Amino acid sequence: MKAPVHIAVTGAAGQISYSLLFRLANGDLLGRDQPVVLRLLETPESLSSLPGVEMELRDCAFPLLSDVVKTADPYLAFHEVDIAFLLGAKARGQGQERKDLLQVNAEIFALQGRALSRAAKHTVKVLVTGNPANTNALIALSNATELTAANFSAMTRLDHNRAVGLLAERCMCSSADIVRMTIWGNHSANQYPDLAYAEVRGVPALDRVGRAWFQEVFIPTVQNRGSAVLSARGRSSAASAANAALAQMRNWLFGTGESDWVSMAVLSHGEYGVAPGVMFSFPVTIDDRRVKVVQSLELDQHARERLALSERELLAERDMVAHLL
Repeated sequence: MKAPVHIAVTGAAGQISYSLLFRLANGDLLGRDQPVVLRLLETPESLSSLPGVEMELRDCAFPLLSDVVKTADPYLAFHEVDIAFLLGAKARGQGQERKDLLQVNAEIFALQGRALSRAAKHTVKVLVTGNPANTNALIALSNATELTAANFSAMTRLDHNRAVGLLAERCMCSSADIVRMTIWGNHSANQYPDLAYAEVRGVPALDRVGRAWFQEVFIPTVQNRGSAVLSARGRSSAASAANAALAQMRNWLFGTGESDWVSMAVLSHGEYGVAPGVMFSFPVTIDDRRVKVVQSLELDQHARERLALSERELLAERDMVAHLL
């Protein structure tokens, strides 16, 4: 039996976590031969909900579940962890946008960054899902002085998956038939879902759907999908967000292969003219757990304007939390 991998999950009593934990315990991330210890972090006010979550995990009799740790102490939750899913954040309510959550959640991610720096393994992979995800990831990274940018990413895989799903529906094909989807920028309504390099069964996606549908339907539908889900079900995305977190982490750990790329928010170093020092979603390939931004893609004027809009939003968010960076 292998030694267990320690996985921290924050906001462990929340909806996304409830959709994620059972898949982690079942081996959907690391495989059916890898035991795990789940280290669950909640606020003191919500800690009383975790025994019920643990009961259900135990009642599933997962062979791979070695132990469950429940705590409100981030240093204990992150002790020697290999993987961390930072899901915990104040949820968006009706009529709220991501910017409304920034100040509320900023202190949470500063504290968690400091705790990760002191307690986690130096090889830890930290995926930030709690919104505003890009800037929360920047806050956590900036406060994790013993870790590096290679340890952190923010989740734009949900946007990526939404884009793939919408394109597959339009083309009446399987999502497996689609490669090279790209989400640029921020996990917000200013993101840029891009079909310029996407292919459907080897055919350029834009040739299949046309530029009018791309600009008038595809882009706004993907950009506003989170709000549409919230309006339709009265709650933010949960199962789809958990699935995306699992998929992004799986690629981070096991790679993307040679013929495709995925979308992932990482620290910008000036790629494609984006300002350094913001967490920006790029098309990336991953090999041996090393993330590389796809280089030398040609961007037309429309694309550059869209990237600049997302960049301005991220710079404004960074300015709002400058005291925590």
